[in-house]
Amino acid sequence: MKITYESQRLSLRFFLLMLILFAGQVAYGMLLAVQQVDPTILAGTLSFNVVRASHLSLGILWIICGFIGATVFVAPLLSKREIASQWLVKLLFYALIILAIWNISTQTLAMQGIAGWWKGQPWLQNGLEYLEGGRVFGIGVLVGFLIFAFVVLRTFPNFRKWNEIHWGLGLGISALAVVWVFGLFYISRIDLQEYFRWYVVHYWVEGVWEVIHISLVGVLIVIMFKASVRAVGFAVFWGISFVWLSGLIGNAHHYFWIGTPEFWQFWGSFFSALEPLPLIFCFWHIYLDAHVNKRPLDNAPAFYFLLGSTILELVGAGILGFTMTFALTNAWSHGTWITAGHGHLALFGTFGMLGIGAAYWAVAAIRNVPDFDQRIGRFGFWLLFIGMLGMAMSFAFGGVAHSFVARVLGLEWTSGDIGPAMSTFKLILPIFGFVFTVGALVIVYDLLTLGTHKAQPFEVPSATGWRKAMTGFEAGTWLLFMCFFGLVITFGLLAFNLPIVREEGDPTLPYLLSAVGYTGLFAATIAFVARFTASLDSRLRTTYPEIATPDLAVET
Repeated sequence: MKITYESQRLSLRFFLLMLILFAGQVAYGMLLAVQQVDPTILAGTLSFNVVRASHLSLGILWIICGFIGATVFVAPLLSKREIASQWLVKLLFYALIILAIWNISTQTLAMQGIAGWWKGQPWLQNGLEYLEGGRVFGIGVLVGFLIFAFVVLRTFPNFRKWNEIHWGLGLGISALAVVWVFGLFYISRIDLQEYFRWYVVHYWVEGVWEVIHISLVGVLIVIMFKASVRAVGFAVFWGISFVWLSGLIGNAHHYFWIGTPEFWQFWGSFFSALEPLPLIFCFWHIYLDAHVNKRPLDNAPAFYFLLGSTILELVGAGILGFTMTFALTNAWSHGTWITAGHGHLALFGTFGMLGIGAAYWAVAAIRNVPDFDQRIGRFGFWLLFIGMLGMAMSFAFGGVAHSFVARVLGLEWTSGDIGPAMSTFKLILPIFGFVFTVGALVIVYDLLTLGTHKAQPFEVPSATGWRKAMTGFEAGTWLLFMCFFGLVITFGLLAFNLPIVREEGDPTLPYLLSAVGYTGLFAATIAFVARFTASLDSRLRTTYPEIATPDLAVET
């Protein structure tokens, strides 16, 4: 496990920056969880809305660092040559540092009502949710994306030699800049402004980030399990096709709230309901590659995070996204804590875990330390995994109560009437947030010191009982259980439309169905990942022979 091209070392700086920004986001997240319990903490200095905006922005920035780091690491393998224009890669790194500092430092301007208006544009602070950065930040990001796309496309071989993985990464990275343009102008009409804001917020995730995610997962699967490039390329092609088919039109489920024609309610709901399909397809290929050839794990933490990425993508983006995007459920869940549960699992689970998994593989290869203590990374994974699921469960349960007291009883958030109904979940949130924070510290420490701790003797457990090889039938059964609990959650949200709830104010049915659905889904998710990883632990290596990196550029 070592690098093939010297320019792959450039990825290390992006992964280190990713860890720093990740730690900063987690710190802001813990402050948010505490402020949920007591909103007066740091009010006027770091008010809740400023901390929330910084938390989101740091999340986006460190995920992009992970994308860039992973792409810089795999691009030479896909091209069979060194990275082109390496000075631009170094420039991009320093530009990311400046943009991160600029974005965080200008967030406090929102408390003072300073946007930096000039020539009809807010240059310092935008004020739009998820797009808070002003035009200076936006233009800087656009230039960074153009540099990134230029370097990758120059490194890749001629178009005629591209396979499906080349096309996936090439199209995804190029689209980063194209879609970002929709967020670079101010429109005074709020409905039209929201229309284009969702172009950036949603199409980045459903139409661009997902494409990059699927392509990078494919590359890492080939590297980890020496899988067939042709077979993985086939999965990447159909995964991207399904994502664009469902995600591009599925974005319309947001249009219900911004004054667009009524027919978008149906089409947005329908295509959003199809979005779990490519996620199931992506997971299923990971199952096949991990089990069919029965190769031992060379780097358990890297695969654990890759598996966590696809599972939490399926649960957070797919199943929980499915439960809340119908007009009849979204009318109750929109803008509540239910959305926050979906968002945390989808964003960190899908893209954050991918970056961490890629970092574990790349850092070990760059430092040429295959013989590192993998127990720390596995322990950190479980802390992050359980912590994030616990936070999502707190958000989900709190969101159901939020939906009832706000949408059925008509109580107002700003008046403080909703707080008592959610107080228990506001207390549970920082508990799981603390578990997640400890996991983040463990991962940051482990990656920064990777190779300094010698591997401890490890007795490979026998492949019996819970650790026996997982069959396709068993994996499918687990998936059916998870989807079943997703349907229970959906029926719980649909129950808000019943007269007994809407008119008589009896929340028993939605509360009961939601309790069964969310508890069952999160318990099944943890058990499934535990079972999946246990089936691979019995194949862990006790020695680490050199294994040649597969030729990613040959098969098309």
